[in-house]
Amino acid sequence: MPKRNALKIDYLLLATFLILLGIGLTVLASASSDLGKIDFNDPYHFLRDQIIIGLGIGGIGFLLGLFIDYKVYKKLAPIILFGSVGLLLITFTPLGTTLGGAQRWITIGSFTIQPSELLKMTMIIYLAAWLSNSHINRIKSFSEGLIPFLSIVGFVSLLLLFQKSTSAAVVIGVSSLFLYFVAGAKWKFVFMVIALGVFLLTIFVVITPYRLDRVKTFLDPSQDTQGSSYQANQALTIVGSGGFFGVGFGQSSAKAHLPERIGDSIFAIIAEEFGYLGVTVVGTLFFTMVGRAFFISKKIKDRFGRLLIIGLATVIGFQAFVHMGAASALLPTTGVPLPFISFGSFSLAVFMTMVGIMLSVQRNG
Repeated sequence: MPKRNALKIDYLLLATFLILLGIGLTVLASASSDLGKIDFNDPYHFLRDQIIIGLGIGGIGFLLGLFIDYKVYKKLAPIILFGSVGLLLITFTPLGTTLGGAQRWITIGSFTIQPSELLKMTMIIYLAAWLSNSHINRIKSFSEGLIPFLSIVGFVSLLLLFQKSTSAAVVIGVSSLFLYFVAGAKWKFVFMVIALGVFLLTIFVVITPYRLDRVKTFLDPSQDTQGSSYQANQALTIVGSGGFFGVGFGQSSAKAHLPERIGDSIFAIIAEEFGYLGVTVVGTLFFTMVGRAFFISKKIKDRFGRLLIIGLATVIGFQAFVHMGAASALLPTTGVPLPFISFGSFSLAVFMTMVGIMLSVQRNG
């Protein structure tokens, strides 16, 4: 038997996580410097916030996730989920904070909470608990499996769509469906959920002008190049301008013209400054993290732990795929951050907590 470290932490999973954090801070330092200087007369404003608030709170979440036995979450799963839904409902009230035309946040002092980000974690915890408590015959049942699954995931997804958090609804919906399938759902149920999801999403796209514009610009980037197509076209141009090795750290000349360059479009900055090599490294790190988590899941005897680590890894991997796909014009423009890399203290804290829980499953499962 190979010798294990004292904490029994999986070195590969931990290493990919730490490297992604390091890359995130490095890229953010470059992408945000001029923006911070213009808005706050401080080129390190956004980097400092990400380190002090994001890494500070995220570090606490990571350590709690790591050292608290993950089995505790199984008993608390309903409370955790319904508490998150409660926070989401608050955003629909005057207590919600509007940024960028969408009311998705709750502001507490200088810190903002985005319930949609929290739900990506709490939904997986709840589903892993529910599916692990259900006999395989119940999961394969229409009335005891499909209907309860659709009820909870559908309700949360609809709330997110009404909140204009389309990307969060898609990430949660797809990750939840994959977990449902892994737990033993019938293929026909999976296809039924996909069909229903596509139908409802299409309706929301058609009746909402800004969503429809995003789809139109994805299908025809040449239309409205100074309006709805601007961000997608700029991101694609920047992605292709870095060549193999990139223009070098801090040498991006196009970032000033790229909207959301520290958030939704930060992958484009990676591509320009570090080239295809940097893009490949980042993509490989995410692939390695998710693949390692899936490999670990095969060794977990506890069904809840196995489903939990698969679900959390799926959220991280799928969200990274959506972000990179949108920046490369393979998918419509979305508002989804790149895990561990995009600016956003609360999002970073949630994803760091996810990794802590994944390592707890690996240690205690």
